[in-house]
Formats: sequence, structure tokens, C-alpha cells
Amino acid sequence: MAELTRRVYRLEQLLRTGIVVESSAEKSPPARLESAQPELPRVVASPTLSDSREAVVPPQFREPQRIPPVPVPSPKTEVSLETRIGGQWLNRIGIVAVLVGLSYFLKLAIENDWIGPGTRVAIGLVAGVGLILWSERFRARAFLAFAYSLKAIGIGALYLSLWAAFQFYHLVSAPVAFFAMILVTASSVAMSLTQNSELLAAFALVGGFLTPVLVSTNQNHEVALLSYVALLDLGIVWVVAVRGWQRLLLASSVGTALLFAAWASSYYTEEQLTTTLAFASFFFLLYAAVPFLGRKSGLERHPNVMVALALLNASCYFAASYSMLDQHYRAELAWLTVAVAALFFVLNRALQRREGSAHPLFGPLYLALGVGFLTIAIPLKLESYWNTLGWIVEGGALFWAAHRSGRMLLRILGTGAFLLGIFRLIMVDSFSQEPLLINPRFGLYLLAIGALALLAYFVTNEGGAENRQWAAVAIIGVNVLALLALHFEVMGYFQSQLAAAYSFQERHSIMTVRDFAYSAVWMLYGSGLMLVGFWKGSAFLRWQAIILLAMTVLKVFLVDISTLERGYRIAAFIVLGAILLAVSFFYQRSRMKSAA
Repeated sequence: MAELTRRVYRLEQLLRTGIVVESSAEKSPPARLESAQPELPRVVASPTLSDSREAVVPPQFREPQRIPPVPVPSPKTEVSLETRIGGQWLNRIGIVAVLVGLSYFLKLAIENDWIGPGTRVAIGLVAGVGLILWSERFRARAFLAFAYSLKAIGIGALYLSLWAAFQFYHLVSAPVAFFAMILVTASSVAMSLTQNSELLAAFALVGGFLTPVLVSTNQNHEVALLSYVALLDLGIVWVVAVRGWQRLLLASSVGTALLFAAWASSYYTEEQLTTTLAFASFFFLLYAAVPFLGRKSGLERHPNVMVALALLNASCYFAASYSMLDQHYRAELAWLTVAVAALFFVLNRALQRREGSAHPLFGPLYLALGVGFLTIAIPLKLESYWNTLGWIVEGGALFWAAHRSGRMLLRILGTGAFLLGIFRLIMVDSFSQEPLLINPRFGLYLLAIGALALLAYFVTNEGGAENRQWAAVAIIGVNVLALLALHFEVMGYFQSQLAAAYSFQERHSIMTVRDFAYSAVWMLYGSGLMLVGFWKGSAFLRWQAIILLAMTVLKVFLVDISTLERGYRIAAFIVLGAILLAVSFFYQRSRMKSAA
């Protein structure tokens, strides 16, 4: 609009139509445009014009100025299937066809001894360099996909030629072939940086990790191999820090893990523990510091890739440490796991303080990894009841931390650790014969009940619909754990008596008393829960009591009536009837009070 206004103004000047310019100071200021442009003077055309409409002319247009055009991003054109097939698929098929034809020609020439080993290697090297140089012509004409395909073939030809010169024809020594392959890798990295091509960097990465495989002498050179991999990883990290190609980090992590595992499966011995663990720790720390490489905007490009990298890095380090330390250094492995958990907590804290340094997913991810390593360390260090104790205490501590920090992730992680402890408590630690009530098993159940009660208290104070659901589940969990604790106490008490019984009649009598004890525990707990529900005015607790009493009624009428002896059967029915009548009385009294 400004450009058109300027042109109209110039035309009127040329036609000498007698433009009259009235400054904004002499008239009331015009209304501002919504685009927040500066106030403009009004220009009124003379009556000699074909129309008497007013034109708005900015002051800077009294002397014509050139306004730079606003760049408009060109819309992305959708590539059709025909174009993709003709421009990409046929290109790759053609490259494969040429390579197959050349390989058959070279095979024929070698079989007929037309060319010697040195000439064959020279042909491969010249062909590789020639393809790389030839690809530049296509890149200059914007045929990028075709140019990078030629570069890939050229780089591959260089690696294969050097490998053949060393491994197949024995024309050069291992150090010479190794150094030459490093030059090829460095040249590929340089091309990727100058041409801003992540694909070329990926080619260089693959070649770099293939180099020690291609020049392998089947001998154990741990320090040389892992030092080379460490330098290669440092180079990749530097490239990513400069260009932001995060996918290369995941590829390099996979390559490092594969080379490390391949070497360890063939050559690792316990005498190499210190050196190997030091290299493994270096690789772990290097990739754990990935979120600090660049700004948040750079890491948002591929967040899923970076999450996969963090999980792979942590998993590989624990697997390597476990395989080296578990058999003879289990205590040291436990402390190392605790140290890794502490490191993840520190990194999470550092990411919180360094605003905008990483994707917001990394903080919770590192927090989860820290809790995970701490959870793993508990069974590595502790045994028997102490494992269950550690997991339950960890769950309660995370519930408290979640309440203080307001982070739902901590509550979820605490629930996971707590469930691990409960699973072990029920499936492993609940079947030992212990003294009644005064034993570690009952203490662990009380501890678990306390942790759930703490969670219910926290979420109730926090309020909200979601927290009410958490509180309901926690309260149900408290009652279930209490019933399980009493159940296993009854079972443990009579189990020792059954083990000491000799006759069938004696065992039958003990089992009869045990079954009655189960029913009595259910009745008493249900009635107590009902009283608490009336005391607190909680329909939620009363409903749980009703369900428990209903289960007791079913047990008494369907099981106890046929298994209990006459005296216990009479006592069970009388006690159950009295409890049900008392519950009914409380409900009627509550209804009369509400009506009054």
C-alpha cells in the first residue's frame, strides 16, 4: 500500500494537478491504523482530478525512497509419487546397478589377471576421489540428492580400497591403512561442515566406526581402540554443538556400544577392569552431558531421539558395569549405582537453573533415571527384608518430595518404588514363620500403611479432583494392606502349629480354628471401619466396611457353615448377626438425626 501510494503521489506531481498538502498540525490528527503505523499527513487532490477522494501520503514519500520488499517464504511444494520414483528411487536403483556392473567387471578382470593388486587398489582410490569431485558439479546445479549419493559411493570406494590394500592384498601396514581411513573420515566431516550437510556427517560417522573393524588384526589393543572411539565421540559431540545435528549423537552412541560390546565379548578379562570401567564411565558422562550442548531450540528438533539417547546411554552403562562388577564386586556395584543416581539428580538440578538450555523433557527424564538407579541399587546392596524396606521408604520419601515440590512425576515415581516394595512384601516376605505381631513382616506392613496414609494426607491437603482420586486409592490401599497384614499374621501363627501336629485329627482342629480366625478378623475389622466411617462422617469408609461385611457374610454362609465345627459355627453366626444388627442401628440413628 505504501508503494502504491508513493507512485500515485509521483504521478500527480508529474501531471501538475496542484496537490495541496495539509500538515497534521493544522488539522485534527487522523485515526491510527491497526498496524501501528506513524501519523500521516492528509493529501487532498484538486478538483481537476477525475474524483475528489482523499489519499493518505506518508511524509517520507515527498522525496521518493526505495522501500525494501518483505521476503515472503516460498510455500513447500508437495512431492508427487511420480517425482519421488523418478527422481529418487530410480536414482538409487541406478547407482546400485552401476556398482553391480562395475563389481562384475572387476571380478572378471581379477579372475583373468588383467590388473594386479596395486592397480586394483589404485583404481578404487581414483574412482572414489573422482566420484566425490564429480558430485560437486551436480551439487552446484542443486541436484543435492544425486550429489550426496555419488559422495556416498566415493567415500565407500575409498574405505573399501584401503581395506583391500591392508587386509586382502597386504600392500600397506595396519597403521598406514588406519591413518588413511582417518583422513577419509576427517575429509568427510570437513565436507559436511562446509556444505552444511547432516547426511555427509552421517557417512563420515559410519566410516569412522567401521575403520577399526576394517583394519582389525584380531589382537587385543584395548587402549588404542577405546581411545580412538573416545576421540571419535568427542568429534561428533563437537560437530553437534556447532551444527545441532542431534541424530548423529544417537548413531554414535549405538556405534560406541556395538564396538565396546564386540571387543569385550572377545578380549575382556578381569585384569582389565579398571581401564575398561574408566572408558565406559567416560562414554557415559559424555553422552549424559548432551542437554548442555546447545540451546533449547536446537534440542527441540528431535526430542524423541534425544530421549532414546539418554535411555540407551544409561542402560548400556549399567549393563557394562553389572557385567564387570556383579560377580566379585557387588557392593562396589551398588555404590556405583547410587553415584549414578546422584549424578542424574545433580544434572536435573543444573538443568532447572540453566534456563532455556535444554528441552523441558530432559529434567523429568533425568529425575526418573535417578530414581530408577536408586531403586536398582537397593536390591544390589541390601538383602531379604531390607530390600522391601528400602523400596517402601523410597516411595514415602518421593511422596513427601512430590508434596513439597508440587511435581506429579515424583508422585508417580514414588508409586512405582512403593509398588515394588509391596510386591516383594506380599510375594516373598509374607510366608516366613515369625512370632505373632512382633516381627519384621508386620513392621513392614505398618510402614507401608504409614506411607500410604502420608500420601492420602498430602493429596487431601492439596485438593482438586485428581488429588481426590489419589486419596481414594490410597485409603483403599491402607485397608487392603491392613487386612493382608492380619491375614498373614493369622496364617503364620497357625502354620507353626500345623507343622508341629502329628495326627490328622489334630491338624483338622487347628485348621478349623484358623478358618474361624479369618472370619473373626474380617468381622472385627469391618465393624471397626464402619465405626470410623460414622465418626468421620465418611460414606466412602462406610461403603468399604459394607463390602467387607458382605464378603464376610458370603464366607460364613457358603464356607464356614460346612467346614467349621458346631461351636465355632454358632459363634460365627452370632457374632456376625450382632455386628450386622449394630450396623443397622447406627444407620437408622443417623437417618433419624438427619431428619430432625
